[in-house]
Amino acid sequence: MSLNLEAIQGGYLSDLLNQPEALRATWDALRTASVFDDIAGACNGSRFQRVVLTGMGSSYFGLHPLCIELAANGWTPMMVETAELIHYYPHLLTPSTLVVAVSQSGKSVETVRMLEMNAKKATVIGVTNYADRPLAQQSDFAVLTAAGDEFSVSCKTYVAAQLAQRMVAAALCNGDRVERLHELEAAPVPVEGYLRNWKMHVAEMGELLRDVRDIFLVGRGPSLAAACTGALTIKESDHFHAEGMSSAAFRHGPFEMLHSGIFVGVFAGEAKTRHLNDGLLKDLSQTPARSAMFAADSHQPPCRLPKASETLRPIVEILPIQMITLALAALTHREPGKFERATKITVVE
Repeated sequence: MSLNLEAIQGGYLSDLLNQPEALRATWDALRTASVFDDIAGACNGSRFQRVVLTGMGSSYFGLHPLCIELAANGWTPMMVETAELIHYYPHLLTPSTLVVAVSQSGKSVETVRMLEMNAKKATVIGVTNYADRPLAQQSDFAVLTAAGDEFSVSCKTYVAAQLAQRMVAAALCNGDRVERLHELEAAPVPVEGYLRNWKMHVAEMGELLRDVRDIFLVGRGPSLAAACTGALTIKESDHFHAEGMSSAAFRHGPFEMLHSGIFVGVFAGEAKTRHLNDGLLKDLSQTPARSAMFAADSHQPPCRLPKASETLRPIVEILPIQMITLALAALTHREPGKFERATKITVVE
């Protein structure tokens, strides 16, 4: 396969390169929002038995860091896809449940159905991009990302939602919201620095992926957000097979099927499990598959994450995956992120 960089064009590319500006717009919206004071006042205490974190697609996968932070601070969080929530877990929508619902569009069919079924039983925090959509209008607390319109596959709205969820976590966990805001203000800088060399990253990533037929993205803890969202993004953007899962789950079966047409991207993640991911990468090197580590100390430039705080890592971890989507588009000579069967907003379940 030859690498055709001229194929990389269109609205998805524009949105991807606009992520630093979107993050700045989101931070400005979060900085001036009074909703976090309201959330902290209403939701801290013994009123809720559980918190249900829900969404679909990248909105769902992106909830992993929030789930972990809430659990570490005494909450009992459950991640449930919204489609599963409305059909198989509707009994959770009670006054003793706090729901954090994420929908970038704010009007996907599952989200609208959940709001209809809830009828103000559970308290809902809605994280969405638009103030005039059902999720913002019918939530008890609306957290707006204000990242701007998006062409197709989620990129800037995904990182914006990560920014917003960090503030939701601070409000629910009695954290220092001023300090958290200060930390989040730095988010555009590493993203901007990485994207500045996007053409070089794409060219190098293209060489790494040449003749690859299947992709696995694996990680642990908060990195599951990028692993699972990244695989979905590759499928949507390039019509290319990719799977995201935990590093441990990857050893339970998929490791056996490795061959020369497979690429495995491993997220280094937090220090507490870095040694486990390093061990996986070492074992991968003994197989016919290709592999790479997404880390700040990666020896491969497109896989090298820009330096960022632990809080911002879920944002910078998605960047190499976005380069993969562009590299695959260049290899297959197709416009990345151009929908042929799906639509930006899912209206039929």
